[in-house]
Amino acid sequence: MLVDGVKWALKNGYGTTQDQTYIEDNGCIAKANPDKISERALERGKGQLGTLGSGNHFLEVGFVEEIYDPEAAAVMGLEKDQVTVLIHTGSRGLGHQICDDYISVMLNASKRYGISLPDRQLCCAPIDSQEGKDYLEAMAGAANFAFVNRQMIMHWTREVFGKVFQKKPEDLRLELVYDVCHNIAKIETHKVEGGDLTVCVHRKGATRAFPPGHPDIPEKYRPIGQPVLVPGDMGRYSFIMTGTENGYQETFGSACHGAGRRLSRHQAKKAAKGRSVSRELEDRGIIVRGASMRTIVEEISEAYKDVDNVVSVLHQAGIAKKIVKLVPMAVIKG
Repeated sequence: MLVDGVKWALKNGYGTTQDQTYIEDNGCIAKANPDKISERALERGKGQLGTLGSGNHFLEVGFVEEIYDPEAAAVMGLEKDQVTVLIHTGSRGLGHQICDDYISVMLNASKRYGISLPDRQLCCAPIDSQEGKDYLEAMAGAANFAFVNRQMIMHWTREVFGKVFQKKPEDLRLELVYDVCHNIAKIETHKVEGGDLTVCVHRKGATRAFPPGHPDIPEKYRPIGQPVLVPGDMGRYSFIMTGTENGYQETFGSACHGAGRRLSRHQAKKAAKGRSVSRELEDRGIIVRGASMRTIVEEISEAYKDVDNVVSVLHQAGIAKKIVKLVPMAVIKG
């Protein structure tokens, strides 16, 4: 699974071959090497495949409230008032442990290569060093785990919709729009000072946003650009955008992958003290379920910036283009 990514999921009955077309890198980052992943990381990941996890991870059932670009929305198969499902999760404990393991490796590497660190969390190693290569191979395994994790959750979501409405998933048009990485380093070719250069693009708190015509996006989306998913918070709205040529030149083809927090988890708990967050959301037509009340309280709307403002900045700066607004009806927090 760590090596093959979504190919493994499809072989084991999770989803359809059409899904793979609409996943970044077809759901498999090359050169993943499980030998570069610790036993502790493998152990942590083993029981978490197919789970959302806590924090800002979620599964959200919503609907298309507003369309800004009807032509691009139609290409994605989206129409006004259509029900949507948005899934945000990643490589769970496996990825977290890989990060922890390699921070120790990179701290030593930084000293060895004479790299001065303003902050120890910026520890690093040259990409072509043994430490750099090992980390990229381990990280590719974590990315493939994340692809499979989302694929399995999507597959089970389709099954649930099918049971509730007593229809086949294909009759319900539960088709994947796009699955895109966030928090990842990718080796890509970009224009730098007028020439093509192979670089390592580290998207932290960010997601890929490739422009119309780019060969690395599905053929269907080449006329409009890659879909860019920008979740907001469980009480307001989220957006789907597309990448632009201007954004490709200005940001190495990157955009934000969410609204961004404005309150820490501790501050959010303080702000929610004495309130029934679930009831507040229910009064606004949004049902929320969480593994614990603590998770729900930490994720109150006020904890996040208004994603409408964030998306408007991206749109006005030409980094990405606004296509549709999604509004939640039901939210599951891990």
